[in-house]
Amino acid sequence: MQQTGNASSLLPCTFRPFPLGSIRPAGWLRGQLRVQAEGLSGHLDEFWADVAESGWIGGRAEGWERGPYWLDGVLPLAVLLDDARLLGKVRHWADYIFAHQQANGWLGPVRDECYGCTQEYDPWPVFIALKALTQYAEATGDARVIPALERFFHFLSTLLDEKPLFEWGMFRWADLLVSIYWLYDRTGAAWLLDLAAKAHAQGYDWLAHFADFRYTGKTAPEQCALPTHVVNNAMAIKAPGVWYRQSRNAADRDAVFHCLDTLDRFHGQVTGVFTGDEHYAGKSPSQGTELCAVVEYMYSLEVLLSILGEPALADRLERIAFNALPAPFKADMWAHQYDQQANLVVCRVAEDRVYTNNFADANIFGLEPNFGCCTANMHQGWPKFAAHLWMQAEDGLAAVAYAPSTVTSTIDDTPVQIELSTDYPFDEQLNFTVHVETPLRFALYLRIPAWADGAEITVGTEHPGPVDAGSFYRLERKWRDGETITLRLPMRPVIERRFQNSAAILRGPLVYSLQIGEEWRHIKGELPHGDWEVYPTTPWNYALHLDTDHPEGSLTFTKHPVDDCPFSPEAAPVTATVHGRQISWTLEHNAAAPPPESPVTSEAPLETLTLLPYGCTHLRVTEFPVLEEKA
Repeated sequence: MQQTGNASSLLPCTFRPFPLGSIRPAGWLRGQLRVQAEGLSGHLDEFWADVAESGWIGGRAEGWERGPYWLDGVLPLAVLLDDARLLGKVRHWADYIFAHQQANGWLGPVRDECYGCTQEYDPWPVFIALKALTQYAEATGDARVIPALERFFHFLSTLLDEKPLFEWGMFRWADLLVSIYWLYDRTGAAWLLDLAAKAHAQGYDWLAHFADFRYTGKTAPEQCALPTHVVNNAMAIKAPGVWYRQSRNAADRDAVFHCLDTLDRFHGQVTGVFTGDEHYAGKSPSQGTELCAVVEYMYSLEVLLSILGEPALADRLERIAFNALPAPFKADMWAHQYDQQANLVVCRVAEDRVYTNNFADANIFGLEPNFGCCTANMHQGWPKFAAHLWMQAEDGLAAVAYAPSTVTSTIDDTPVQIELSTDYPFDEQLNFTVHVETPLRFALYLRIPAWADGAEITVGTEHPGPVDAGSFYRLERKWRDGETITLRLPMRPVIERRFQNSAAILRGPLVYSLQIGEEWRHIKGELPHGDWEVYPTTPWNYALHLDTDHPEGSLTFTKHPVDDCPFSPEAAPVTATVHGRQISWTLEHNAAAPPPESPVTSEAPLETLTLLPYGCTHLRVTEFPVLEEKA
């Protein structure tokens, strides 16, 4: 990889993430995190050997990536909930890791041959541990973190001269740079930038990969390698943006959006993610996306949003968080899918399968279907999203993504707290309340999504002026305690044309899918965890009667109460009705066949169908054929 420079300092981030613990979830978001804490995330270390007996805490089980993955997600979960039980578990891991740092500076176990690594030191799993330890430092102020990182990075710098980055670490170098820059921002030690430049030079050239993108369809067997691996790509999305802080080269900044556009063009799904079951899989809505890729894509966007401050990144983050993140989980979060599909009409163990190269159980709900990496890594999705709802601006605070929450900060040595009360994304109104001890001037940035034409802001009884969709609206004034801001984001239905000219329905940040009856069959494992197949009990093969130019005339939306576990078929806070007819559309390789090219015809009776938010479904059709208009 060409080394484009080693600047003497890093480009400042547009927004700075708050230290972990500054943002507290409220409302349905806190309820969702509570569900997670009471599910697999909060108990995995009690029975799953790869975490319970991890080599990272002196056990005899896997000592590679799985323990750090779990820690990287359960740590912010514990802090956000201020959960004493989980905080105790996190403290045990941190204490062991610090106490067992080697004299040469290495963190964690040495060589885990069970995954075929013959190198004595594999830096990749330490990249994950570093992300967890930096969060730990922010949440606790633990004085051990910075010296431990300094010792490790000194050793790593020497190690990379002898053994350059290889395998997973070579493709995931941006995750290392995130932690190097975290330390540099606190110490200003110039040698850290030399280390970052070295890692960048040894890493895979993602700019060249996307500049000459050759993977325009479903990956062929001979192409199933690390460059086409879905999780590597989800991590790589942030790579040029992270390096931009050091290179200051506009080409690196621009490459972020080229990467996103390329993946959307050839592999994109309506939920904002791209296919990869396990490698690039094209645009068919029956191909899958690995859960690891969903949570890593979200983290990449959170990092990029801080660096670049582009509202479009937050629009995508919300679409993924409110759709692709909850969908592959059982509602109680005691089971998950390895692969989710936009058109998912049956979950069962099947040797005849549609996936690029995943196994027969890849889409069932289970403890570790297909492979255990997602069992270890899935925990970071909700907590890190909650921890990045708000960010610090040079002149105030920025609300970059929306969910019920409270942020606490200090501006000009004066404590500031802003509370957001809302049912968003299930409702279009957001209510902010400012709390300050004394009147204080600062700027408040409110993100206006690109889909929110006609958005309105009210401060008390005042209307500040026009609001542009796809931007941050800046409100600067001397704020007084108790002042309120109301933001209304109009949610109008939109039809997005997809694969085979099919139609997907969006409203605000939510994607809508056909409600399909579910029969759950427990096939193995000891409750509450275990493995389940899910079979449809109602038809799914419908084409919709839609006025695609004026969809509001074809769809009726109804709001319902929002509870603490909103992402389930039974508790969906919004439903929609639409008319459709059954068509000849069947299974192919144990998945819904690609939707027939629209428009289609049918003589079947017209039916009223119910749609649910995508994240509330376990079985679904999301990309529908459209009925031909009759003269």
